[in-house]
Amino acid sequence: MTVESDTPAKSNEGAFASDNRQAVTIGDSARDYVNRLRGGDMGSLPAILGLVVLFVVFSSLHDRFLTTYNLANLVVQAGSIIVLAMGLVFVLLLGEIDLSAGVAGGASATITALVLIDHDWHWLLATIAGVVVGALIGVAIGSLVSLLGIPSFVVTLAFFLALQAVPLKLIGSGGSLRFNNEVLRGLSIKNVPVTAGWIAAGVIVVGFAALTLWRYRSRSAKGLVHQPLPLVIIQIVVLAVIVLGLTALLSANRAPNPNLFNISGVPWVLPVVIALLLFWTFVLTKTRFGRHLYAVGGNAEAARRAGINVTRIRISAFVIGSSMAAISGILSASYTGKVSPGSGGGNELLYAVAAAVIGGTSLFGGRGRAIDAVIGGLVIATIPNGLGLLNQAAYINLLVTGGVLLLAASVDAISRRRRSAAGV
Repeated sequence: MTVESDTPAKSNEGAFASDNRQAVTIGDSARDYVNRLRGGDMGSLPAILGLVVLFVVFSSLHDRFLTTYNLANLVVQAGSIIVLAMGLVFVLLLGEIDLSAGVAGGASATITALVLIDHDWHWLLATIAGVVVGALIGVAIGSLVSLLGIPSFVVTLAFFLALQAVPLKLIGSGGSLRFNNEVLRGLSIKNVPVTAGWIAAGVIVVGFAALTLWRYRSRSAKGLVHQPLPLVIIQIVVLAVIVLGLTALLSANRAPNPNLFNISGVPWVLPVVIALLLFWTFVLTKTRFGRHLYAVGGNAEAARRAGINVTRIRISAFVIGSSMAAISGILSASYTGKVSPGSGGGNELLYAVAAAVIGGTSLFGGRGRAIDAVIGGLVIATIPNGLGLLNQAAYINLLVTGGVLLLAASVDAISRRRRSAAGV
């Protein structure tokens, strides 16, 4: 099945589409996709295959892995990692790194918790306050990197150390703040009403089908390169099966003892992730900023000569990354129910970087999509989830995750070399 990339046309089509011919059959599309794979454009395929392997292995080793109760927990556990990774995709697209993203999320969540508890702010205003703090951190980092030319590794390492002082000062050593706002805490422990979940699922499927068919008709009428209609129909059917199947799965009563109480519905964190995914995918694929971001990540000097404000693009990428880190920090606090001086200072950043890279975002810049964070985040969350069911020691989790990241980085490097050899 052909997968459209978010990168510019040259990266999408490469040497194998230079004749600008249209794929009129599924066979033509399949051959084009195989050619792209041979040229090193693997996208998220390795991560998808890895996720399938993990599901097969864990489900064969433990009968509770594929239960609706555990799958719902997996969605909640992956939420904060996916959101943090989604923000890091923008930084990685530039070939940069943000080592402070995890602690920036912790500091932002601390501010949100303080204004909720000490000043009794509305949850929406408190959330905005936390995101604004994250955005200001991004402005500071982006300005130092872009205006002064300090390597992002050095700047973000300094912020990684400094930002840990924020919750330590505001909360105190050994203390914690309860994150018990009904709405924000409910993101992790409450579910969307079943009826509302089905309505949302239907809207997603119908909306995707309408948009996809409209795009096919529009490109076909203008004589532009487009996918064959059977492939378009297959894509719509696949999405419908996934969305409606997941909704049906999570709408069933998954309580350990269904006779005593009912736990059903999609966890609230999932709509949040989907909304962010749709928004950032639109930004990357349908806006001038997205095109400029890919251009700067591919070749900053060429982008500058083309009239792109490289400094503004760099600062904006760090602002988006830190703002998403703030949302991730709030989701993490929602999951744990508290904010402490150590919030964001553990392996959150490492897991998020691993998620983005495993999902298909290049460490060398210029290639990546928002969906990469979702796929990679599911891979990263599945490992501790499955190993936890098998009662494996914590060090096994770290070894397996590190191995998966190393494998993903190796695939990225090999793919880049093959793309260079193919002239893409």
